[in-house]
Amino acid sequence: MTKRALITGITGQDGAYLAAFLLEMGYEVHGMVRRSSTESSERIEHLTDRIHLHQSDLLDQSSIVGLLKDVRPQEVYNLAAQSFVPTSWLQPLLTSEVTALGVTRILEAIRLVDPAIRFFQASSSEMFGRVREEPQNENTPFWPRSPYAVAKAYGHFITVNYRESYGLFACSGIMFNHESPLRGKEFVSRKVTDAVARIKLGAADRVRLGTLDVERDWGFAGDFVRAMWLMLQQKEPDDFVVATGQKHSVRELVALAFARVGLESARYVEIDKALYRPAEVNRLCGDFSKARRVLGWEPTVGFEDLIAMMVDADLERVKRELAGGC
Repeated sequence: MTKRALITGITGQDGAYLAAFLLEMGYEVHGMVRRSSTESSERIEHLTDRIHLHQSDLLDQSSIVGLLKDVRPQEVYNLAAQSFVPTSWLQPLLTSEVTALGVTRILEAIRLVDPAIRFFQASSSEMFGRVREEPQNENTPFWPRSPYAVAKAYGHFITVNYRESYGLFACSGIMFNHESPLRGKEFVSRKVTDAVARIKLGAADRVRLGTLDVERDWGFAGDFVRAMWLMLQQKEPDDFVVATGQKHSVRELVALAFARVGLESARYVEIDKALYRPAEVNRLCGDFSKARRVLGWEPTVGFEDLIAMMVDADLERVKRELAGGC
C-alpha cells in the first residue's frame, strides 16, 4: 500500500526537499498551505503535478482536524513555523501562536482523528541558546534566548508530552542550521551567497551584516530531511540531534563565499550593529552520535561544498535575472 505523508510548511526549504525525497521513496505527498493573497510556491513548482496541496492554518484547530480526516496520512511532518529569529522579537505573539501552539493543535488533531499517525516535529538548535556544554546532545539543557527559541522549546516539550501521555508516535528532530540554494534570503547564509553573486556580476557593491564572530553548525538541508524520515521508520519514537559536529563562524562563511568567485571579502562587507540580536547565541555545535548509531544517519555534504553549491546556484540565478529571465 502506498504511504501518504502530510507536510506542513511544504513551500519552505525543508518542505521542498522533503517532498522530493518522499516522492522518490514512493509516497503520496500532501502539503498544507496557508491561504494568502500572494502564493509563494516557487520552491515546489517542479513538484506541483506530483503532490497534493490543501489550504489549512496552524492557527485554526478545526481546519487541521478536517485536513487529517480528508487526507488520512500515515505520517505528518511539521515543518511550518515563523522561523526567522529576528522577526520573533518584532512579532513575539504570532511566533508563539504558530511555532509553539501550532504544534499542540496538530498533536491534538492527531489524537482526535487517528492516534496511529506518526508525527515529526522540527525542533531547533536555537533552544540550546547560551549553551551549557559543547557539543550539544539530546540531554543538554535548553537556555533559549529569543521568542523563536522559547516557542520551539514549547513545541519540543509538548511533542514529548503527547508521546508520554497518549502513546503517540511523536518524534522531535533537534535540527542544527541547515542550508541550501533554496534557503530564504533573509537568513545569513543565503544573504551572503546572494550578495556575493550580485557583487561579482556588478549588480551590488556591498553586503551589510551583523556580528561575524558567532559560530554555527551548518549542514545541507537535503541531508537533514533524510534524518526526519528515518526517525518515523523506527520501532519506537525518540528525539535526535541532527547536525554535522563541526562549527564555523559567519566570518569563515563570508570568506569562503567570496573566495569562490575570486574576491576578497573585506572589501565588500559592512558591519551594521542594527542587525545584532538583542540576546545573541554565540556558538552552537551538535553531537549527532545518537542519530548515527540508531538511525544510521550522517551528513554527506561538507561545509565548503555547501557554500560552493549555494554561491554557484545564486550566480546562475542572478545571471538569468540580469539577462531578463526569471
